Amino acid sequence: MLTMLKSILGMGPTVDYSQLVKQGAQIIDVRTPAEFSGGHIPGSVNIPLDSLQRQMTKIKKDKPVITCCASGMRSASAKHILLANGYAEVHNGGGWAGLQHKIR
Repeated sequence: MLTMLKSILGMGPTVDYSQLVKQGAQIIDVRTPAEFSGGHIPGSVNIPLDSLQRQMTKIKKDKPVITCCASGMRSASAKHILLANGYAEVHNGGGWAGLQHKIR
């Protein structure tokens, strides 16, 4: 049960986000457009969680995906949606501000 909860919250094994970005990972920010315009990681793509199902074609399946949002809850949901739709390597980066420091 604890393992599942950690997985949902993106608290599983340590991930080297900087290395993933160097390998061409796509950063998908699932916040609203208004939140995204208030600040975001350069190069990230804004696909709000409520439109993720309709806009998945914008995300390449052959590259790692890092999801992010404000706190990590929506990005955890996005991770599970993408995994359920055939994306093999998806990581919950949590909040975008924290993720920005992890990819430097």
